[in-house]
Amino acid sequence: MQLGYSFCPNDTFIFYALAHGKVATPVPITEQLEDVETLNRWALEGRLPLTKISYAAYGHLRERYVALRSGGALGRGVGPLLVAKGPLGDLRGKKIAIPGRHTTAFLLLSLYSQDFEPVEMRYDQIMPAVAQGAVDAGLIIHESRFTYHLHGLQKLLDLGEWWESLTGLPLPLGAILARRDLGPDTIRAIDRAVRASLEYAYAHPEETVAYIKQHAQELQDEVIWAHIHTYVNSFSLDVGPEGEAAVAELFRRGEAAGLLPTSSQPLFSTDK
Repeated sequence: MQLGYSFCPNDTFIFYALAHGKVATPVPITEQLEDVETLNRWALEGRLPLTKISYAAYGHLRERYVALRSGGALGRGVGPLLVAKGPLGDLRGKKIAIPGRHTTAFLLLSLYSQDFEPVEMRYDQIMPAVAQGAVDAGLIIHESRFTYHLHGLQKLLDLGEWWESLTGLPLPLGAILARRDLGPDTIRAIDRAVRASLEYAYAHPEETVAYIKQHAQELQDEVIWAHIHTYVNSFSLDVGPEGEAAVAELFRRGEAAGLLPTSSQPLFSTDK
């Protein structure tokens, strides 16, 4: 069974043990690494039975997929950043590079303002495009949060801070989804395996380093571990009641703005 996740250190840290046979799984699992927007598009096609996905994309997929309780990215101080070479004033008419129309970053910026012109590009191409003046600003995610200043850019807006001040809740970024047709027993067993993989990584962090560096965009140890410590946390072990409330609020606001469809399906797999 294929499991899709991104090249980013938080994902390769979490799934190292699963990908290398260090923990038991209900069925053999092989990894498929792609950038998150590719995974979002594939999930809209139902291509992979298990996949990392942006919560914004999950908002369109609740009939076909269910989120696992483990393996996701939620938290405080984890938000996408809007960066530019200098102050912009308001966003009206500005060309803003985005990492994909199905990303949580784009959903958040669209909840903040819908007056800008989005320009889609892969997340690792955004900072160079802003620095070269191809776009007015860029919406950055992943490791870029820690390196934008190296491109001569400055932060205009932290959408995580905006979300937290608006709702008082942590920010949901990404989840691990299972296709509902796998059945509840298999989904629960996979959920337990994902949690066990993260627990293994916490217990043996040095084992994960070579695998992480094999796929990371930024190879400096301080950037890699800053990324992991930011995006891997207690919500990654189990989304918990506060995480569930945050996801429900994101979807409620997305639905109210006409950016997400409605659904009555349960959001998360059950451990019962």
